[in-house]
Amino acid sequence: MGSQSVGYLTTIYPALSHTFIFREIQALRTMGLEVKTASTRLPKDLERMTAEERAEFDRTWYVNSTPLARLIAAHSRLLLTRPLRYFGALGRAWHLHRRGPVRLAKMAAYFAQAGLLADWARRGGVGHVHVHFGNPAATAALIAARMGGVPFSLSIHGPDIFNDEGPSLLAEKIDKAVFVRCISHFCQSQVMRLTAFNQWPKLHIVRCGVDIRAFCPRPPPDNAVAEVVCVGRLVAAKGQYVLLQACDELRKRGVRLHVTFLGDGPERAALEAAATQLDLKEWVTFAGAVGQDLVHSHLGRANIMVLPSFAEGLPVVLMEAMAKEVPCISTRIMGIPELIEDGVNGFLVPASDWRTLSDRMELLIGDPDLCADFGRKGRRAVMETYDMEANGRAMHDLFVRYVPCLGAREDGGAP
Repeated sequence: MGSQSVGYLTTIYPALSHTFIFREIQALRTMGLEVKTASTRLPKDLERMTAEERAEFDRTWYVNSTPLARLIAAHSRLLLTRPLRYFGALGRAWHLHRRGPVRLAKMAAYFAQAGLLADWARRGGVGHVHVHFGNPAATAALIAARMGGVPFSLSIHGPDIFNDEGPSLLAEKIDKAVFVRCISHFCQSQVMRLTAFNQWPKLHIVRCGVDIRAFCPRPPPDNAVAEVVCVGRLVAAKGQYVLLQACDELRKRGVRLHVTFLGDGPERAALEAAATQLDLKEWVTFAGAVGQDLVHSHLGRANIMVLPSFAEGLPVVLMEAMAKEVPCISTRIMGIPELIEDGVNGFLVPASDWRTLSDRMELLIGDPDLCADFGRKGRRAVMETYDMEANGRAMHDLFVRYVPCLGAREDGGAP
C-alpha cells in the first residue's frame, strides 16, 4: 500500500494497561486501513499477554531498542537526502529545548528518536504518524515531522499532561498536529485552553471504547461475601487509600465485603502497610498486575467495581465493568461524569470523601435490585457511546479526512 499506511506510535505497546489502543488498531485494520505500530519502549509484561497481544508485540518496532549502527545510518540518510529539513529539525529541537524547559541531554535523545522515526516512516511507506498520548513519544513525532516531512496527529487523554504542559510542550504539539483526538469533553476543554480559537476546528472528540461483544453481561454474582474490585496502577492519583478507609468504616458498621486490587505500582508496599495498620489484611487482596483474561474473570465475579481516583482521563476499565453489567462507583472528576450518571447508572462521590464512598458501597451491597438496575443501564450507556467498533469508525473517518493519500484511496483513485 506504500504511502497509504498509518503508523501508530505510543510509549509502551502493547501494554496491558492500554488494551484499548490494541483494540482500536485491530478495528482500524478490519476497516481496511494498513496500520504499522511503533513504541518507544519495550513492554515488560510479555508473560501475561494473550496470543493476539504477543503477535502484536512481534510486529511492533521498538525505537529505543534500535542498534547504534541503525541509528547512525538513519540520521546519515536523512542528512544526505534532506539536509535542509534535517537542519531545520535540529533548529526545532533547539527551540523546543529553550521553550520546554527540557534538558539538553533529553532533547538530544528525542532528536535521535525523531531521526529513527522519520527514517522508519519513509522506508516503510508510512504516510502519517498517529501518536497516542501527548508525552515524549509525541515530542519525537513533532521533530520527525520537520525532519522527514511525515505529518502527525495526536490522541490526548490526560490528566497528568495538563498539569505538566510546560515541560511536555503540549501546546506546541497541538499547534503542529494535523488533527487532535480528545477522548472526552473535559479533555477537549483542556486542549482548548492551550489552543488558539482558530485551531479549534481540528479538535475532535472520539471516545475510547470496548468490544461490547467480548465484555458481555456476567451472570449475577452469588458471593457469600460481597466482592469489590478496584482495577488500576497502585499510585497516589488512583485514590486506593480512600477505598481502604471506606473498608475500615464498613467493617466497623458490620458490613461484610472483600476487596481485590488488580494492578501494581510504586504505592503497593505502602498500601499493604496501610491495610495492615487498619486491620484489613483479611478483607483485601493485592493481586498485582494481571492480563486481560484475569481482569475478565475478576469482573465476572464482582458485585461492585470501585475506582476512587483523584485524577483520570476517562477510565476504560469503568467501561469494561459497565459493559459486563457490574455496578460502578467512582469520583465526580474530569471525564468520569460523562460516563457515569450519578444515581442513574452508577454512583459518583466527591474525590477523597471516604465516608460517602462507604455509604454508597453499603447501599449497593444491601440492594441487589439496585445493582441489577445500574448494571443494565450502565451497559446501555457503553453500547450507545463507548462501543469500540463505532469509535474505531470515527477514527478511520478522521484519518481519511485529514490524510490525503487515504482520502484518495477511499474515493477509489490513486494516491
